[in-house]
Amino acid sequence: MNMDCLNGNPHLKNVSCCESVFTLPRKVPVGKKILLIDDDPDLGRLIDAILRTMDLTLYQAFSGPEGLKKSYEIHPDLVILDVMMPGMSGFDVCSRLREMSSVPVLMLTARVSDNDLLHGFNVGVDDFLRKPFNKNEFQARIRALLRRSNRKAAEAASYIQIYEDPVLEVNLNSQSVKLNGKVVELSPREYGLLAYLVREQGKIISKRELAREVWGEPVSGGSANPALYVFYLRKKIQDGEHGHQYIHTFWGRGYWFEPRAQR
Repeated sequence: MNMDCLNGNPHLKNVSCCESVFTLPRKVPVGKKILLIDDDPDLGRLIDAILRTMDLTLYQAFSGPEGLKKSYEIHPDLVILDVMMPGMSGFDVCSRLREMSSVPVLMLTARVSDNDLLHGFNVGVDDFLRKPFNKNEFQARIRALLRRSNRKAAEAASYIQIYEDPVLEVNLNSQSVKLNGKVVELSPREYGLLAYLVREQGKIISKRELAREVWGEPVSGGSANPALYVFYLRKKIQDGEHGHQYIHTFWGRGYWFEPRAQR
């Protein structure tokens, strides 16, 4: 393997260029796809060299719009994202990603001020790593994010995947919602809230739990507003003809999804 991408690379610190792990031949990919959205080709070569040792396959996009297009095409298992790119910042890219996916996002950047961290977490970033980075820490964070994603997928598989009655259909596999056979257009937050209530149907879910599960943040001090999105959802999935309200409020405790009685 050509070691030029490792020797003296400004993105990497505290790693000896003679580590034998980088001399191993590339292994056959096991299906995990990592998308790097960064306009630096040298960083791409470095990260590719590291991910090869983890049986992970790297795809790279060099701008925000290209990254969004590639994410839609390949459905990556994890996205590594830079903040400062020409034309579209990493924060804007992450916000757009969250409109179509819950893929884990690692922000790899030299910008890690408190304001950057707060803004990043508010738009959906899962973790931050400062440039230059340590190879071992980078690998550990990648593994942790992939484990977390796998665990969520396994947990989701054990829950209800499809809710269906004569009026409403919520398919958690295809992430689609239909009312009287017509597709209901939901925002990512609206869909996330509905999906969680459907999975936990019959249980009262507190605002705090909804904020943690859908927004990844507490109600107070953040941008999470479950009550507002419940209002939006009710307007979109309310069956006016038969008067059934799917999402109920238990004042002081939270919300629950009530299936329509089958007749």
